[in-house]
Amino acid sequence: MWVSAIKLNSLRHFIKPVQCIRCRSFSSLPQLPVSSHFQYISSDSEEGEDSSSHSQYIWSGSEEEDSSECNSTSEVVNKLDSFRKDPGAALTFFELLKARGFRHNVHTYAAIVRILCYCGRQKKLESLLRELVQKMNDLNFEVIDLFEALSKEGSNVFYRVSDAMVKAYCSERMFDQALNVLFQTDRPGFVWSKFTCNFFMNQLLKCGEVDMVLVLYEEMKSVGFSLNQFTYDIVIKALCKLARFEEAFDVLNEMNKAGVTLHGHNYSTIIQGLCENGRLDVGYDLLLKWSENGIPLNAFAYTAVIREFCQNSRLVEAESVLLRMKQLRVTPDKYVYSALISGYCKCGNIIKALSLHGEMTSIGIKTNYVVSVILKCLCQMGKTSEAIKKFKEFKSMGIFLDQVCYNVIMDALCKLGEVEEAVKLFNEMEGRQIVPDVANYTTVIDGYILRGKLVDAIGLFKKMREMGHKPDIKAYNVLARGLAQYGSVRDALDCLKYMKKQGVKPNVITHNMIIEGLCTSGRVKEARAFFDDDLKEKCLENYSAMVDGYCEANHLEEAFQFFMTLSQRGFLMRSESCCKLLTNLLIEGYNNKAFKLLDTMLKLDAKPSKTTYDKVIGALCLAGKIKWAHQVFDFLTRHGLIPDLISYTMLIHGFCKLNCLREACNIFKDMKLRGIKPDVVLYTILCDAYSKINKRGSSSSPHTLRSNEEVVDASDFLEEMKEMEISPDVMLGQGLEPDTVCYTVLIARLCYTNNLVDALIVFDEMIDRGLEPNIVIYKALLCGCPTKKDVDKYLSLFAE
Repeated sequence: MWVSAIKLNSLRHFIKPVQCIRCRSFSSLPQLPVSSHFQYISSDSEEGEDSSSHSQYIWSGSEEEDSSECNSTSEVVNKLDSFRKDPGAALTFFELLKARGFRHNVHTYAAIVRILCYCGRQKKLESLLRELVQKMNDLNFEVIDLFEALSKEGSNVFYRVSDAMVKAYCSERMFDQALNVLFQTDRPGFVWSKFTCNFFMNQLLKCGEVDMVLVLYEEMKSVGFSLNQFTYDIVIKALCKLARFEEAFDVLNEMNKAGVTLHGHNYSTIIQGLCENGRLDVGYDLLLKWSENGIPLNAFAYTAVIREFCQNSRLVEAESVLLRMKQLRVTPDKYVYSALISGYCKCGNIIKALSLHGEMTSIGIKTNYVVSVILKCLCQMGKTSEAIKKFKEFKSMGIFLDQVCYNVIMDALCKLGEVEEAVKLFNEMEGRQIVPDVANYTTVIDGYILRGKLVDAIGLFKKMREMGHKPDIKAYNVLARGLAQYGSVRDALDCLKYMKKQGVKPNVITHNMIIEGLCTSGRVKEARAFFDDDLKEKCLENYSAMVDGYCEANHLEEAFQFFMTLSQRGFLMRSESCCKLLTNLLIEGYNNKAFKLLDTMLKLDAKPSKTTYDKVIGALCLAGKIKWAHQVFDFLTRHGLIPDLISYTMLIHGFCKLNCLREACNIFKDMKLRGIKPDVVLYTILCDAYSKINKRGSSSSPHTLRSNEEVVDASDFLEEMKEMEISPDVMLGQGLEPDTVCYTVLIARLCYTNNLVDALIVFDEMIDRGLEPNIVIYKALLCGCPTKKDVDKYLSLFAE
């Protein structure tokens, strides 16, 4: 069976009363050819209606007299009938009576409906019936009664009213009632309108009533209704939503048997359904197979596959689909390019994203859909200046920049401390008729607060409200933090009260931002008082915020005590707060407390994540506390938390900076014993460190560089990298090749140790690999030249 018993019972429930209606109401309607039904329903002359006739009536002043004279149903019906050739005047009269308190009934509604049907005013009819459906509870009749009152008007009226009534019910999501209207099938000459049925099925699908779509489809087939390609396409979509793909293919076969021509969008619907249900590879295989067989798939099929490839970070395959589109002369649209650009931005490949953007503009596709993604990517990569530059470039190209684009750049400017520039952009929006939204206001308010301009922030907040915008929770949170940081606790509490009055409930973030604001301004006692007295219901996030605040104010004893009190109850704060406290304790020399904190975390079965691990070691290395970083490293390793390449790289780099190369070498060996493969960055760090300790002129070969401690060969690391390139898994993966930075380090050190010949050998190898030398390499080579003659020689060489 196609559908559940529940839906079938629901269908039977609504078919039965309709059959009763048919018997008493529509038996006398004359038959009309099917072609007339479709032509009549689709025709609608109201677009070009001549309003001169009813305008004269409306503005003549006689409507006052006419409406006041009509006190009975018969008088109203007669008056409406007099306007049968002037639907505009009839509607005006009908509405005027309603405004004067006259209660329309089934007869007056039938009269106005009759006029609209005969004059072909379908849109007006749909609007009238939609209003009738909305006010059904206030009426003194049922929809059934309206159909009965119109039963003698002929099939044309019936078809128009049925079509409009289905749309009216659908607009209110009253699908069972719409189904009731459609299933009036026993009337002589009645044939459903394909347009109406397709519209109804499509609305059901949009609202998630997938089973009802399939019920209707089965019923239409059972009564011999002629289905078209669009009906079948809706059914295929419904089956794909339920992941019933075999049945979807059966529908394609049914179309063939019924003699309905299959179009590209029917196949595309199945591909799209497969992709949306996690069957991307199957969808892709079908796309290749069908396109090879000459089936003209539309852009939606390619877009669906490309979008899913991008969401799964399979960008190479996504680009191959784009290339196939171009080869088959299927024009890529904005959705294809948007998916690809978003995918590349997601993985941080801004160069490729910008290249695709340039391709879009070159073929005339508007790019306002994707510029915000590009700007966000640049900001997230820390390329704020480039984002601002691109914003100006997009603006000069005439690309429409919306509130989101402006918000990205205003936020970037505020974080750079350039609030005045952000305000200029904010004002520019208003000048360009781009209405700033709540997010735009909030960004600039936040910028003012970051600069300590609380008065300006409050002023802009008030302006936002005056302009009719309702501040959201984020706007209130930003303001609450500012009031706590630069105002007083009382101001922040007043803000909370005001929020509640406006129907915005303060949340955990609101309370945490107040704590943060107070601690940032050094008022730790007030923050603790707010935490103890004003927060009636506390959660772990609030405790974490309090610890973060203590750390911010460097009150580490209190933060540690707070942590221990909570842990003794069996609770643990969020990992970010533990990481922050641990790092600060180690940096400030509270080593016993730091390791007690780590021990407590392990006892509570809360091993630090690798991210936490990396953050702690990274912060300690940055602060020059390498030995403590090493102790944390050893402590966590002993407790079963295996470090990753990032942890090893940070620790080795830290020891190299202190010139502790033996320790760096030991850690490097330990890493390889654990099966962790070095990357280019780590090799570059080691090459640089070992090269720096070589005595000037101590060797003539890059393979015999020496340190003060032991024979250490910087180039050995380079050779080891070359050997690893041979590994098939590396070749098939991302590859491990010395990059420009790595070659720069080695060449520079060879030059500074008077090994110019060897430096040139490495330089040639770099060129052979296709790497572009940078200015640092050229400077190093020139500085290593012993004579002016050599300088001239190498200058000519570089010129080549």
